[in-house]
Amino acid sequence: MGAKISIITPAYNAERFIESCIKSVIDQAYLDVEHLIIDGGSTDRTVEIIQRYAETRPHIRWISERDNGQSDAMNKGILMAGGVIIGILNADDFYEPNTLNRVSEIFITLPEPSLLVGNCKVIDENGSLLWLNKPHVKFHQLLQVWRYRMPNNPSSYFYHRSLHNKIGAYDTDEHYVMDYDFLLRAFQASKVTYVDETFGDYRMYAGTKTSESVAQGNQWDMICRLSLKYAAQKGALYNLYMGLSIALLHESLKNIQAPSLSLRMKWRLMRDGLKMFDKLVESMERIRG
Repeated sequence: MGAKISIITPAYNAERFIESCIKSVIDQAYLDVEHLIIDGGSTDRTVEIIQRYAETRPHIRWISERDNGQSDAMNKGILMAGGVIIGILNADDFYEPNTLNRVSEIFITLPEPSLLVGNCKVIDENGSLLWLNKPHVKFHQLLQVWRYRMPNNPSSYFYHRSLHNKIGAYDTDEHYVMDYDFLLRAFQASKVTYVDETFGDYRMYAGTKTSESVAQGNQWDMICRLSLKYAAQKGALYNLYMGLSIALLHESLKNIQAPSLSLRMKWRLMRDGLKMFDKLVESMERIRG
Protein backbone atom coordinates (compact mmCIF):
# COMPACT_ATOMS: atom_id res chain seq x y z
CA MET A 1 0.00 0.00 0.00
CA GLY A 2 1.24 3.48 -0.85
CA ALA A 3 1.17 6.65 1.22
CA LYS A 4 -2.09 8.15 2.36
CA ILE A 5 -3.43 10.79 -0.04
CA SER A 6 -5.68 13.65 1.06
CA ILE A 7 -7.86 15.13 -1.69
CA ILE A 8 -9.21 18.57 -0.76
CA THR A 9 -12.26 19.95 -2.58
CA PRO A 10 -13.38 23.54 -1.90
CA ALA A 11 -17.04 23.93 -2.89
CA TYR A 12 -19.75 26.57 -2.99
CA ASN A 13 -23.09 26.17 -4.75
CA ALA A 14 -21.56 23.36 -6.79
CA GLU A 15 -24.60 21.10 -7.23
CA ARG A 16 -24.05 20.86 -10.98
CA PHE A 17 -20.73 18.98 -10.80
CA ILE A 18 -20.04 18.00 -7.16
CA GLU A 19 -21.39 14.47 -7.65
CA SER A 20 -19.05 13.90 -10.61
CA CYS A 21 -16.15 15.13 -8.48
CA ILE A 22 -17.03 12.79 -5.60
CA LYS A 23 -17.46 9.81 -7.94
CA SER A 24 -14.12 10.60 -9.56
CA VAL A 25 -12.31 10.01 -6.25
CA ILE A 26 -14.38 6.90 -5.47
CA ASP A 27 -13.63 5.43 -8.90
CA GLN A 28 -9.90 5.76 -8.31
CA ALA A 29 -10.19 2.66 -6.10
CA TYR A 30 -7.15 3.82 -4.13
CA LEU A 31 -7.18 2.13 -0.74
CA ASP A 32 -5.68 4.87 1.44
CA VAL A 33 -7.41 8.09 0.41
CA GLU A 34 -9.50 10.65 2.25
CA HIS A 35 -11.70 13.14 0.45
CA LEU A 36 -12.09 16.38 2.41
CA ILE A 37 -14.91 18.54 1.05
CA ILE A 38 -14.92 22.07 2.44
CA ASP A 39 -18.21 23.75 1.61
CA GLY A 40 -18.59 27.49 2.04
CA GLY A 41 -22.22 27.43 3.16
CA SER A 42 -23.92 26.52 -0.11
CA THR A 43 -27.57 27.47 -0.60
CA ASP A 44 -28.28 24.95 -3.38
CA ARG A 45 -28.26 21.11 -3.21
CA THR A 46 -24.49 20.79 -2.77
CA VAL A 47 -24.63 19.80 0.92
CA GLU A 48 -27.47 17.35 0.28
CA ILE A 49 -25.38 15.57 -2.36
CA ILE A 50 -22.27 15.51 -0.15
CA GLN A 51 -24.26 14.10 2.79
CA ARG A 52 -25.75 11.33 0.68
CA TYR A 53 -22.32 10.02 -0.31
CA ALA A 54 -20.68 10.62 3.07
CA GLU A 55 -23.27 8.41 4.81
CA THR A 56 -21.93 5.31 3.03
CA ARG A 57 -18.35 6.34 2.18
CA PRO A 58 -16.20 6.73 5.32
CA HIS A 59 -13.29 8.20 3.33
CA ILE A 60 -15.40 11.36 2.81
CA ARG A 61 -15.16 14.01 5.53
CA TRP A 62 -16.80 17.37 5.10
CA ILE A 63 -17.79 20.63 6.72
CA SER A 64 -20.14 23.39 5.61
CA GLU A 65 -19.70 26.89 6.99
CA ARG A 66 -19.07 30.41 5.75
CA ASP A 67 -15.47 31.08 4.82
CA ASN A 68 -13.22 33.77 3.39
CA GLY A 69 -13.06 32.35 -0.12
CA GLN A 70 -11.39 29.44 -1.86
CA SER A 71 -7.95 29.88 -0.29
CA ASP A 72 -9.50 29.83 3.18
CA ALA A 73 -11.40 26.64 2.31
CA MET A 74 -8.23 24.92 1.08
CA ASN A 75 -6.34 25.96 4.21
CA LYS A 76 -9.07 24.41 6.36
CA GLY A 77 -8.71 21.21 4.38
CA ILE A 78 -4.95 21.17 4.87
CA LEU A 79 -5.40 21.48 8.64
CA MET A 80 -7.81 18.53 8.55
CA ALA A 81 -5.65 16.42 6.26
CA GLY A 82 -4.01 13.28 7.54
CA GLY A 83 -2.32 12.34 4.30
CA VAL A 84 1.36 12.50 3.35
CA ILE A 85 0.36 13.64 -0.14
CA ILE A 86 -2.05 16.48 -0.95
CA GLY A 87 -4.19 16.91 -4.05
CA ILE A 88 -6.55 19.82 -4.67
CA LEU A 89 -9.61 18.89 -6.76
CA ASN A 90 -12.06 21.68 -7.48
CA ALA A 91 -15.74 20.76 -7.38
CA ASP A 92 -16.21 20.94 -11.15
CA ASP A 93 -13.06 18.97 -12.06
CA PHE A 94 -12.15 15.27 -11.93
CA TYR A 95 -9.27 12.81 -12.20
CA GLU A 96 -8.33 10.49 -15.03
CA PRO A 97 -8.68 6.74 -14.22
CA ASN A 98 -5.95 5.25 -11.97
CA THR A 99 -4.37 8.64 -11.28
CA LEU A 100 -4.02 8.17 -7.52
CA ASN A 101 -2.40 4.74 -7.80
CA ARG A 102 0.04 6.13 -10.35
CA VAL A 103 0.79 9.19 -8.20
CA SER A 104 1.46 6.94 -5.21
CA GLU A 105 3.91 4.83 -7.22
CA ILE A 106 5.85 7.89 -8.35
CA PHE A 107 6.00 9.52 -4.92
CA ILE A 108 7.84 6.49 -3.52
CA THR A 109 10.81 7.59 -5.67
CA LEU A 110 10.70 11.31 -4.78
CA PRO A 111 12.47 13.25 -2.02
CA GLU A 112 10.46 15.27 0.48
CA PRO A 113 9.12 17.83 -0.17
CA SER A 114 8.28 17.23 -3.82
CA LEU A 115 5.75 18.64 -6.27
CA LEU A 116 4.66 16.14 -8.93
CA VAL A 117 3.19 17.68 -12.09
CA GLY A 118 1.38 15.91 -14.92
CA ASN A 119 -0.74 16.96 -17.88
CA CYS A 120 -4.28 18.30 -17.74
CA LYS A 121 -7.16 17.98 -20.18
CA VAL A 122 -9.01 21.28 -20.56
CA ILE A 123 -12.63 20.50 -21.43
CA ASP A 124 -15.84 22.46 -21.83
CA GLU A 125 -18.91 22.06 -19.63
CA ASN A 126 -20.15 19.20 -21.82
CA GLY A 127 -16.89 17.28 -21.56
CA SER A 128 -15.52 18.02 -25.04
CA LEU A 129 -11.74 18.38 -25.17
CA LEU A 130 -10.52 21.94 -25.81
CA TRP A 131 -6.79 21.25 -25.48
CA LEU A 132 -4.23 19.25 -23.53
CA ASN A 133 -2.04 21.28 -21.20
CA LYS A 134 1.55 19.97 -21.09
CA PRO A 135 3.20 22.41 -18.70
CA HIS A 136 6.73 23.79 -18.44
CA VAL A 137 8.21 23.33 -14.98
CA LYS A 138 11.21 25.67 -14.65
CA PHE A 139 10.85 28.64 -12.32
CA HIS A 140 11.73 31.28 -14.93
CA GLN A 141 9.08 29.77 -17.22
CA LEU A 142 6.47 29.90 -14.47
CA LEU A 143 7.23 33.59 -14.00
CA GLN A 144 6.23 34.21 -17.64
CA VAL A 145 3.02 32.29 -18.21
CA TRP A 146 2.27 34.40 -21.31
CA ARG A 147 5.33 32.81 -22.95
CA TYR A 148 5.25 29.34 -21.43
CA ARG A 149 2.64 26.84 -20.22
CA MET A 150 2.12 26.70 -16.46
CA PRO A 151 0.30 23.83 -14.69
CA ASN A 152 -3.10 25.38 -15.30
CA ASN A 153 -5.19 23.45 -12.78
CA PRO A 154 -4.48 21.69 -9.46
CA SER A 155 -6.08 18.47 -10.70
CA SER A 156 -2.79 17.95 -12.57
CA TYR A 157 -0.39 18.16 -9.60
CA PHE A 158 0.19 16.66 -6.17
CA TYR A 159 2.66 17.49 -3.41
CA HIS A 160 3.94 16.46 0.01
CA ARG A 161 1.87 17.97 2.80
CA SER A 162 5.14 18.97 4.48
CA LEU A 163 5.71 21.52 1.72
CA HIS A 164 3.36 23.85 3.59
CA ASN A 165 5.77 23.78 6.54
CA LYS A 166 8.28 25.55 4.28
CA ILE A 167 6.08 27.92 2.27
CA GLY A 168 3.05 28.50 4.47
CA ALA A 169 -0.63 28.25 3.56
CA TYR A 170 -2.57 29.48 0.54
CA ASP A 171 -2.79 33.28 0.52
CA THR A 172 -6.32 34.28 1.57
CA ASP A 173 -5.79 37.72 0.01
CA GLU A 174 -5.52 36.10 -3.42
CA HIS A 175 -9.05 35.18 -4.53
CA TYR A 176 -8.32 34.66 -8.24
CA VAL A 177 -4.66 33.63 -8.61
CA MET A 178 -4.06 31.70 -5.40
CA ASP A 179 -2.92 28.65 -7.40
CA TYR A 180 -0.34 30.72 -9.26
CA ASP A 181 0.92 32.26 -6.03
CA PHE A 182 1.21 28.80 -4.47
CA LEU A 183 3.14 27.43 -7.44
CA LEU A 184 5.59 30.35 -7.47
CA ARG A 185 6.48 29.53 -3.86
CA ALA A 186 6.34 25.75 -4.28
CA PHE A 187 8.66 25.73 -7.32
CA GLN A 188 11.37 27.36 -5.22
CA ALA A 189 10.99 25.18 -2.13
CA SER A 190 10.45 21.66 -3.50
CA LYS A 191 11.76 19.13 -5.98
CA VAL A 192 9.56 19.67 -9.04
CA THR A 193 9.08 16.56 -11.16
CA TYR A 194 7.13 16.46 -14.42
CA VAL A 195 5.76 13.27 -15.98
CA ASP A 196 4.21 13.19 -19.43
CA GLU A 197 1.01 11.56 -18.16
CA THR A 198 -2.47 13.05 -17.85
CA PHE A 199 -3.75 13.28 -14.27
CA GLY A 200 -6.74 15.62 -14.30
CA ASP A 201 -9.58 17.19 -16.28
CA TYR A 202 -10.33 20.90 -15.86
CA ARG A 203 -13.73 22.23 -16.92
CA MET A 204 -13.53 25.67 -18.51
CA TYR A 205 -16.84 27.41 -19.11
CA ALA A 206 -18.61 30.75 -18.71
CA GLY A 207 -19.73 31.80 -15.25
CA THR A 208 -16.79 30.48 -13.23
CA LYS A 209 -14.62 32.75 -11.12
CA THR A 210 -11.67 32.35 -13.50
CA SER A 211 -13.68 33.01 -16.66
CA GLU A 212 -15.20 36.14 -15.12
CA SER A 213 -11.75 37.44 -14.19
CA VAL A 214 -10.51 36.87 -17.74
CA ALA A 215 -13.60 38.54 -19.21
CA GLN A 216 -13.08 41.61 -17.00
CA GLY A 217 -9.48 41.90 -18.15
CA ASN A 218 -8.03 41.57 -14.66
CA GLN A 219 -6.20 38.27 -15.05
CA TRP A 220 -3.04 39.56 -16.75
CA ASP A 221 -2.68 42.42 -14.27
CA MET A 222 -2.84 40.03 -11.31
CA ILE A 223 -0.41 37.59 -12.93
CA CYS A 224 2.10 40.34 -13.77
CA ARG A 225 1.85 41.69 -10.22
CA LEU A 226 2.78 38.30 -8.76
CA SER A 227 5.50 37.70 -11.36
CA LEU A 228 7.18 40.98 -10.48
CA LYS A 229 6.80 40.32 -6.75
CA TYR A 230 8.61 36.98 -6.87
CA ALA A 231 11.18 38.17 -9.41
CA ALA A 232 12.10 41.01 -7.05
CA GLN A 233 12.72 38.48 -4.28
CA LYS A 234 15.22 36.68 -6.54
CA GLY A 235 17.34 39.79 -7.12
CA ALA A 236 18.35 42.36 -9.74
CA LEU A 237 18.87 39.94 -12.63
CA TYR A 238 15.34 38.56 -12.33
CA ASN A 239 14.01 42.11 -11.97
CA LEU A 240 15.57 43.12 -15.29
CA TYR A 241 14.50 39.88 -16.93
CA MET A 242 10.86 40.24 -15.90
CA GLY A 243 10.78 43.96 -16.62
CA LEU A 244 11.80 43.28 -20.23
CA SER A 245 9.37 40.36 -20.58
CA ILE A 246 6.39 42.33 -19.26
CA ALA A 247 7.29 45.36 -21.36
CA LEU A 248 7.25 43.15 -24.47
CA LEU A 249 3.90 41.68 -23.40
CA HIS A 250 2.35 45.14 -22.94
CA GLU A 251 3.73 46.40 -26.25
CA SER A 252 2.28 43.37 -28.01
CA LEU A 253 -1.15 43.83 -26.41
CA LYS A 254 -1.23 47.56 -27.28
CA ASN A 255 -0.16 47.14 -30.90
CA ILE A 256 -1.93 44.06 -32.19
CA GLN A 257 -2.79 45.45 -35.62
CA ALA A 258 -0.24 46.29 -38.36
CA PRO A 259 2.73 47.56 -36.30
CA SER A 260 5.09 49.98 -38.02
CA LEU A 261 8.58 49.01 -39.23
CA SER A 262 10.21 50.84 -36.31
CA LEU A 263 7.95 49.02 -33.85
CA ARG A 264 8.74 45.66 -35.43
CA MET A 265 12.46 46.42 -35.10
CA LYS A 266 11.95 47.39 -31.46
CA TRP A 267 10.10 44.12 -30.78
CA ARG A 268 12.87 42.12 -32.42
CA LEU A 269 15.55 43.77 -30.28
CA MET A 270 13.48 43.13 -27.15
CA ARG A 271 12.87 39.49 -28.13
CA ASP A 272 16.57 38.93 -28.83
CA GLY A 273 17.45 40.44 -25.46
CA LEU A 274 14.88 38.24 -23.77
CA LYS A 275 16.32 35.11 -25.38
CA MET A 276 19.74 35.99 -24.00
CA PHE A 277 18.21 36.37 -20.54
CA ASP A 278 16.44 33.02 -20.99
CA LYS A 279 19.74 31.21 -21.46
CA LEU A 280 21.46 33.04 -18.60
CA VAL A 281 18.67 32.48 -16.07
CA GLU A 282 18.13 28.87 -17.10
CA SER A 283 21.86 28.20 -16.59
CA MET A 284 21.70 29.78 -13.14
CA GLU A 285 18.70 27.67 -12.15
CA ARG A 286 20.40 24.51 -13.41
CA ILE A 287 23.49 25.24 -11.31
CA ARG A 288 21.42 25.94 -8.20
CA GLY A 289 19.47 22.74 -8.77
